[in-house]
Amino acid sequence: MADLLDARPAQPSASRVPRARTSRALPTARARRRYVLVLVALALLALAFTYVLLAVDNPMPAGSDGWWRIARRRITSVTVMGVVAFCQAVATVSFQTVAQNRIVTPSIMGFSSLYVAIQTGAVYFLGVAGIVALQGTTQFLLQTAVMVAFAVALYGWLLSRRSGNVQLMLLIGIVIGGGLGSVAAFMQRLLTPSEFDVLVARMFGSVSNADASYLPVAIPLAAVAGTVLLVRSRRLNVVALGRAVGTNLGIDHRRETLVTLFLVSILMAVSTALVGPMTFLGFLVATLAYVLADTHDHRHVFPLAIGIGYVVLSGAYVVMKHVFYAQGVVSIIVELVGGTLFLVVILRRGRL
Repeated sequence: MADLLDARPAQPSASRVPRARTSRALPTARARRRYVLVLVALALLALAFTYVLLAVDNPMPAGSDGWWRIARRRITSVTVMGVVAFCQAVATVSFQTVAQNRIVTPSIMGFSSLYVAIQTGAVYFLGVAGIVALQGTTQFLLQTAVMVAFAVALYGWLLSRRSGNVQLMLLIGIVIGGGLGSVAAFMQRLLTPSEFDVLVARMFGSVSNADASYLPVAIPLAAVAGTVLLVRSRRLNVVALGRAVGTNLGIDHRRETLVTLFLVSILMAVSTALVGPMTFLGFLVATLAYVLADTHDHRHVFPLAIGIGYVVLSGAYVVMKHVFYAQGVVSIIVELVGGTLFLVVILRRGRL
């Protein structure tokens, strides 16, 4: 009898106790800790890179009036990086959700080609003075309005048709972008060498292209459009499930798609008009954000994407400026890394 009483089932060891899981986007405590650690690491990197950009190589004594004057001038570049990172991150993640494709980016809709066509046309018709004519707050707003109108007209016309779909929109966007690129290339061949040299500096995305006078307009536009998308994160989660599932869950899928694309077009127009085209920055940021977030919930993906965008831009400028002394080619490096990552993803997945 004593042997029977002692034959009680053994208690499971602590290592075999299943971890508590929930239905949240980050279901385990380990996943939540990992997400917080990634956010903290990005915040620390962002602060470190910002300090280097503002303080390192400042020729004036630290804390002096001259030191602060130079730091304030550098704050403009740091602010531009923050605006571009915010626009590219939020726009790309939202656009990929609507397109239901992790490969495409808003740049595929022809924003970069339209920007190059506008810059080339100004130099072609007005000469070198055309670049000067495109500078100023009014001209910045005009370029932004043209890009937004182009995108909204394309979205509205295609998605309002009965046979319209996002895939058709992407295809037509690629064709239009290619056409604009061909027109710009034709005008560039007719420019003089001096005019072409001036134009080339504007054709690559660079923080130096931005003017401090643009920021009072660019920041509110980006803040409003980006905040609306952040607030609509739960709706984007439903849109990501597809048209059929989203409709069954009670949302107007076409309306949600049009609203999202309109806000994305504002963000991309602001970014492109501010610094120029950065084709693969958004793809690089969005891809890394999904990998590090380990969830599809936009409430968690958006903060990581924004942080990664700023760290990538500011870190690239720190490395190129203080290591290679060639900060002017930062956009080329970002495009090279982003393009390489694009090819790796394509080759691994085997499809678009």
